[in-house]
Amino acid sequence: MGKQEKNQKKTFRDPHLLPYSFAKANGILIGEDDNGYTLCMSDAANNEMLPEVLRVFGSIDEVKRFSEQEYNEILSTVYSTRSLQDDIDTSLQDKTDEDLDAILEGVERSADLLGGEDDAPVIRLLNSLLSESVKSGASDIHLEPFEGCMKARLRIDGVLTELAELSPKLAPYLVSRIKVMARLDIAEKRLPQDGRLSLTLGGKAYDVRVSTLPIRYGERVVMRLLDTDSAKIKLAELGMDKKTLKRLENSLAEPNGIILVTGPTGSGKTTTLYAALTHLNDQTRNIMTVEDPVEYALPGISQTQVNSKVGMTFASGLRSILRQDPDVVMVGEIRDMETAEMAVQASLTGHLVLSTVHTNSAVSAITRLVDMGVERYLLSSSVNAILAQRLVRRLCNNCKTEIDPTPAFLNQMNVDEENAKMACRPVGCVDCKNTGYRGRTALYELVTVTDELRTMIQEGASEQAMSEYAFKNQSTLADNGRELILSGVTTIEEVMRVSKFGNQDHAGI
Repeated sequence: MGKQEKNQKKTFRDPHLLPYSFAKANGILIGEDDNGYTLCMSDAANNEMLPEVLRVFGSIDEVKRFSEQEYNEILSTVYSTRSLQDDIDTSLQDKTDEDLDAILEGVERSADLLGGEDDAPVIRLLNSLLSESVKSGASDIHLEPFEGCMKARLRIDGVLTELAELSPKLAPYLVSRIKVMARLDIAEKRLPQDGRLSLTLGGKAYDVRVSTLPIRYGERVVMRLLDTDSAKIKLAELGMDKKTLKRLENSLAEPNGIILVTGPTGSGKTTTLYAALTHLNDQTRNIMTVEDPVEYALPGISQTQVNSKVGMTFASGLRSILRQDPDVVMVGEIRDMETAEMAVQASLTGHLVLSTVHTNSAVSAITRLVDMGVERYLLSSSVNAILAQRLVRRLCNNCKTEIDPTPAFLNQMNVDEENAKMACRPVGCVDCKNTGYRGRTALYELVTVTDELRTMIQEGASEQAMSEYAFKNQSTLADNGRELILSGVTTIEEVMRVSKFGNQDHAGI
């Protein structure tokens, strides 16, 4: 799409000139800007409806044609601009004692939010919350009931931001609406529940994981938004430097062994594993996974979900998968001795095993597995590579400003002033909602288990000794962070937020 078209969809004043259902069904959209009315048509537009549109609007100042994909993007953008605060205010004014069953009647499991005809206040409010979250690029929506209000917060680029304060009277209605959409028990308010729902926004599909938790003033709800397009990401698009990427690809080319990805919750481990599976999925291998839960559907890969209620654990699922003649196995997480031993045995019997472990660094994954009870000689024979990662916010390219490096900054970065010329600080603008940051990138450290390191693991070397050897000629998370700081991608505060980066003061930035 050209620059003019992109600007056009941003400057429409009124996205409701035609009903959304009409615009979507007929491929015809009317937008208004300072130059008058613009008629936007998709390649598959219903030309028979044009005379009626022209009759209603009289004169059209400009006509633009778009491909089906471009038209859907414009449709999504201009029809999701309804003010969230308008819906909140309307909900507070219009809320009556209407029967909840009547409000929730006829809810579909998967429906296009923008195409609904039901204008019930709670439904409009929830739809607006979801639309606002998608537009903001949020990964999670938090609905938290307190004594005098319900707070709606969004996690954007890893940081929670308050979106709105809702009336506490709306809380039970919102929670019940979400429960019905996620096929949860609306009568059960004493126990936590987990579910999922599917939705579309302007033709784009999203999966939403829903978790409810009873707290003092009601039920807390967290919804994780999963963009199905994220599952299609490739290894080369993860942001690794070329050297680390090549080493990881070499490890994935091994016929057997274990490759571990480590990091805290929300550090992008699942995305990395899915990218690795996509890299391996050349239709010559039988690739199978056992996950909790299955976040994205990967074409050509058999995915199994953990279900503790019927005894389907990571260990039992892995045991069953090994009878299905797999070449590559992905285990969502190694969290106990039984799963760890099964993963080791699978790798020793000719399978390539990918999994995650919750540790703070790559080398500490070895210590964690030993603590679980795995014998050192088995670990030294089976683990091929360990990748640790973190996510940091990227500086907004529209407003970031070069810093005047202070002596404290140069000392902490261990560089001279000449090499710190590109370092920047956040400012804040409309594009980044005055945060100074927009989007995220990852920090990586990769430990490839060499023969020397296998010997150190088997002989019980300390974690510090293994780290010193492993990173003698390789970069750590902090080194990767330093490179991103000096190249103006992120800031020292962001790197310090997610990794150890020295103990010196960083004032003056």
